[in-house]
Amino acid sequence: MFRRLLHWGETRIKPFDEREVTRPPDTLWAFYWFFIKPLWPFFVLLLIAGCLGSTIEVALMGFVGAIVDRMRTHSDPATFVSTYSWMLALMAFVALILRPLVSTAHDFIKNQMISAGTTSRIRWQTHRYVLRQSLGFFQNDFAGRVANKIMQTGTSLRESVVQLIDALWYASVQFIGSALLFAASDWRLTIPLIIWLAAYIVALRYFVPRIKERSTKSSEARSMLVGRIVDSYTNIMTVKLFAHAEREDTYAREALTEQMQAWQASLRLITGMELVLYTLNGILLVATTGAAIVLWTMGHVTVGDIAVVSGLVIRIVTMSGWVMWTIADVFENIGVVHEGMETISLPNLLQDTPDAKPLAVPHGEIRLDHIHFHYGAGRAASDDAPPRVIEDLSLTVKPGEKVGLVGRSGAGKSTLVNLLLRFYDLEGGRILIDGQDIAHVTQDSLRAEIGMVTQDTSLLHRSVRDNILYGRPNASDAEVIAAARQAEAHDFIAHLEDMKGRKGYDAHVGERGVKLSGGQRQRIAIARVLLKDAPILILDEATSALDSEVESEIQASLEKLMRGKTVIAIAHRLSTIAAMDRLIVMEEGRIIEEGTHAELLLRDGLYSQLWQRQSGGFLAREAAE
Repeated sequence: MFRRLLHWGETRIKPFDEREVTRPPDTLWAFYWFFIKPLWPFFVLLLIAGCLGSTIEVALMGFVGAIVDRMRTHSDPATFVSTYSWMLALMAFVALILRPLVSTAHDFIKNQMISAGTTSRIRWQTHRYVLRQSLGFFQNDFAGRVANKIMQTGTSLRESVVQLIDALWYASVQFIGSALLFAASDWRLTIPLIIWLAAYIVALRYFVPRIKERSTKSSEARSMLVGRIVDSYTNIMTVKLFAHAEREDTYAREALTEQMQAWQASLRLITGMELVLYTLNGILLVATTGAAIVLWTMGHVTVGDIAVVSGLVIRIVTMSGWVMWTIADVFENIGVVHEGMETISLPNLLQDTPDAKPLAVPHGEIRLDHIHFHYGAGRAASDDAPPRVIEDLSLTVKPGEKVGLVGRSGAGKSTLVNLLLRFYDLEGGRILIDGQDIAHVTQDSLRAEIGMVTQDTSLLHRSVRDNILYGRPNASDAEVIAAARQAEAHDFIAHLEDMKGRKGYDAHVGERGVKLSGGQRQRIAIARVLLKDAPILILDEATSALDSEVESEIQASLEKLMRGKTVIAIAHRLSTIAAMDRLIVMEEGRIIEEGTHAELLLRDGLYSQLWQRQSGGFLAREAAE
């Protein structure tokens, strides 16, 4: 029964909100309200339970004072219990039944209803938004740093709201209740309490904002530290190849030192805050108890009043430390949320237009119409400014045509492909696929119609099957195996086994596919695109990681893959694209030559020069023949 009740509470907040992904606000309180607004009834319940709980604590102290006074004035101890049985029974009910019920209800609301559900919901919503950020967003930041902010922000946002409700309302009810009981005994007992409260608020106003500021810096330094460490782990092969473990130690040590210094600055402030708090509490304890004793000697208060005042002062002293720590934690968490918000709430610079429609590709014609592009800025006004990456380029690829892009490094070939995939928006001109401007179609539908095998093949740290199924998630096992066979990958997949004993298509490939050779990764990537079977195909150095023997084996598979598709292929090894229908030669973002392999050799231009530099190899002679 109890377990079922706990489960019921845990399922009140639905963590996976499947509504449209929206950008969180970029101002702090609006950011908070964005996530808390749908869940406000749960926080109101927490507030009510907290108020009831703190009221009960004050009432119990009042009971104690009343009983002490009645014990002192009652003439016959033998009849005391029978005379005041109603008061004792009420006190027992409050202490044994009501207080545990209210306290448990408070914990149930906080732990079962709010904690896990709210944190997971915030993480889910922020992850969904960040995942849809532009490619440039991820290229300009550490992946580990971004992930750390998503994880921290969810926890800190929930915790700061819960702590604020508990601290403010608990402290308010305790203080007001105590002041009323003090005043009921003698109004003069409230004077030390009011003076203490004023000094306490001044201390909070001084220390808490500074703790928030320093915790923000500490959080930023912690995120940077995580980002640097994850960056080293992600590129562990490069670290080991260049024997730079000590260099990475230094790189991490700098971030760790900065984080430690920021943390120590925060801790120094906390130590100073505690010193002030201990001093204020000592003054309150001595002043209030002393005043009560003096008033008792003058006959203005009773022994019961002294018991109540002393008990409440001790409770206030204990509570004040908890409240100040809680408020400090609240502002520390607010600092973490603020720091996370600065990354999470960045606008998505590459969004679908409001009227975007799914792309339909019945034929596969690609037309680039006077396109201009420069990463991050337009061309400067000065005549000697460097040219754009792509400068007034026009090109039409007919349906089913196989086009090869040729040029020196930096000529703009990969940028052209990135623009076709709309990883970046054009600065001028337009790109059309079957007459549809890609700026006005949905990005998901655009990329669903384009298959691509890249030079730097990156696999997900999942099973081989999952990686191939990325091309078409609803494909059957038979189709997965067929695609692997076409890519000449089935034989080596059958012999794979990971550290957990998973074999074949169930074996996991490691982060970015590090457990496989370059050629193996490339063949799985080709199998993935074979399974996708999109009408437009892009090959960006698709066979660069394969040796000549494997490349010749897979070439037949690539030819089958290209059959009936519009193909754009990039290759520095010219022999691999010499047989294309047409070759486009680029230089400084412009097309300077185009034609077949034979036509371009006769022109004796840039293509001919590049070909002659590579013509000493077998593949070059075979392709020429």
